[in-house]
Amino acid sequence: MHNDPHARPCSGPEPRQETELESRVRIVDRIDAASREFYRRAILTVQAAGIPLLVGGAFAFERYTGVSRHTKDFDIFIRARDTEPVLEVLKKAGFNTEITAPHWLAKVCEGDSFVDIIFSEANGVNAVDDEWFDQASREMILGMDLAVCPVEEMICSKAFVMDRDRYDGADVAHLIRACAERLDWDRILRRFGPYWHVLLSHLLLFLFIYPSERARIPEAVLQELLGRVQKELKTPPPRDRICRGTLVSMTQYRIDTLRWGYTDARELRQAV
Repeated sequence: MHNDPHARPCSGPEPRQETELESRVRIVDRIDAASREFYRRAILTVQAAGIPLLVGGAFAFERYTGVSRHTKDFDIFIRARDTEPVLEVLKKAGFNTEITAPHWLAKVCEGDSFVDIIFSEANGVNAVDDEWFDQASREMILGMDLAVCPVEEMICSKAFVMDRDRYDGADVAHLIRACAERLDWDRILRRFGPYWHVLLSHLLLFLFIYPSERARIPEAVLQELLGRVQKELKTPPPRDRICRGTLVSMTQYRIDTLRWGYTDARELRQAV
């Protein structure tokens, strides 16, 4: 195998990396005036109808970590029951709307700018519920006092994004690094539920990424999860051939369910 460290990749030039100065520019200062006004009009329209919403995505991530990155969309989170009312008021106000994925996502668009309306996760694990709103913080965003997704729910949502073209593990690590001492770890454990292996995988990666920050993960949390592993190892493996990989990537584990005979874990969730 040719391992020349100076060889250029066959896929073309490497993506341009932001300079340190560019990375310090706040998201709000990266957005053009037209997009900023579009986001404001969409949000104010929903608020005028009395429908609660939360800001997520890059804006919430910046609020918790200080990490700023360019984005052409604005993520808002709502309860599933509010999806139709939100789309109705936006249509009446003249916005272009679409239901992109009936089980979790709708969009509002204007030119190259989008507002993603999210009411669950693509895998169905982490639906938006009342607790998201009860635990929300508040922030001035685009000149508006808005509720922001709780950091615990952001961690739980991002932890399951492990696709070939998008992996949110670094986001999870950065959120933990920024907020470890004030996280509600009991709520996080409850949110992951039977999928606690995913949480443990991210915590172990955090220990690898930040050796000096090890003490910031409560020992009780690690002992609890490692204890579950020890208990699991003492029981026989499940006889049912289930692939849970579809909960972290909807594309990378298709071969498991289509060719190798594994049951798609998402189907089991729908059956419940």
